[in-house]
Amino acid sequence: MWKWNDNLNAEMNINKNLIDSFKKYSKVGGILFIILGLIGIVFPIVMSLTTLAFVSYLMIVAGFFSGWLTWQSNKEDWAGWLKSFILVLTGLFMIIYPTLGIATLGLLFAIYFFMDAFAGFGLAYSLKPQKIWWLWLFNAITSLILGVLFVIGWPFSSMYLVGLLVGISLFFDGIALLTGGIMVDKVEQTEKAEKK
Repeated sequence: MWKWNDNLNAEMNINKNLIDSFKKYSKVGGILFIILGLIGIVFPIVMSLTTLAFVSYLMIVAGFFSGWLTWQSNKEDWAGWLKSFILVLTGLFMIIYPTLGIATLGLLFAIYFFMDAFAGFGLAYSLKPQKIWWLWLFNAITSLILGVLFVIGWPFSSMYLVGLLVGISLFFDGIALLTGGIMVDKVEQTEKAEKK
């Protein structure tokens, strides 16, 4: 996981391009995540169907690429063909039966929220001396609560919960990203003020 230390200013000087890119794109990404999160909160069914379509088409495309790779590398590899077939079939199944597809996504997102919480707790722990650590801790606790709520209501409430909880998660991730970009900006401004 990321390790925050007291030598940030020296690292920022060495990795100036990386820090500038992070500062810029974390703010842009944070604002986009906040907007997408608000859309998901206000229109949860639309976000559920959008998420389902996105995941389904990704699976179908991945299945075709897996089949192409199997064709190019080893036409007799039955496991490669099986993988391709399962990816395409699952993606098509989720599109044809969206209610069952969203229920399946509900279970997958419960797993995602638990993993996001675990990563958030680790990041908060590594950032603890810094002022921003509590925001990542709050993000981790939010993801943990969302995962528990998802498991309790599954599968019947998945139509609403997929969109709503993805929207909430995107919203808080956006706030965390935006705040991280602003924090890096403040550290750079403090550094510049100390040099003058």
